[in-house]
Amino acid sequence: MAELRVTCIVPTRNEERTIGELLERIRPHCDEIVVVDSSTDSTPERAAKHARVVREDRPGKGIALRTGAREATGDILVFIDADGSHIPEDIPELVLPIKEGRADMVLASRSLGGSEELSGTLNQWFRATASGVITLIINYRFGSWITDSQNGFRAIKRDVFLKLGTTARIFDIETEMLMKALKQDYTVDEVPSREKRRRYGSSGINLWWMWYRYTWTTLRNLV
Repeated sequence: MAELRVTCIVPTRNEERTIGELLERIRPHCDEIVVVDSSTDSTPERAAKHARVVREDRPGKGIALRTGAREATGDILVFIDADGSHIPEDIPELVLPIKEGRADMVLASRSLGGSEELSGTLNQWFRATASGVITLIINYRFGSWITDSQNGFRAIKRDVFLKLGTTARIFDIETEMLMKALKQDYTVDEVPSREKRRRYGSSGINLWWMWYRYTWTTLRNLV
């Protein structure tokens, strides 16, 4: 049987300071890199030295991931953020359960690996607490044992992702992706992965106003 090919999908917006180094670290661990870009700085030019760049002017992470999935040629998709918080060297462990036929989707768990981004401030505490509540709801509904439902660093079979029929436009794509996979009886696994503190800027997720979006996405996927 032929080896399954891996496509890493990196959604970017104004990541010119880190994108080159990140893509260099990703390259040894995948067969293809697709950068889905909506930047106004030099990110696409710098990314083009290391990856195939696809322009996506419609805002939203969910849209970017679906665009990348359609453009990908690999059998396995790895979604990884461009802010430097995820560790590219963990990609082999992330895709291994899929390559071995043990899973359809694999989540990188910060609960198992640790995080430098989910503690220290009130907003980070709220983010961690909200993530934990959503994970508990998902586990109760589907009888699963997930420890980290919200981490964007994950791998999934390309055909499975396309069959899920996701519609989320923004950051709630992770919640929708997981819940639809469990609802459709796909096998979900986890591996430990440490989340590093982002090198520049701050999180684009402000849970004080985003909480309603996550709540709605969770509730509408319970049935």
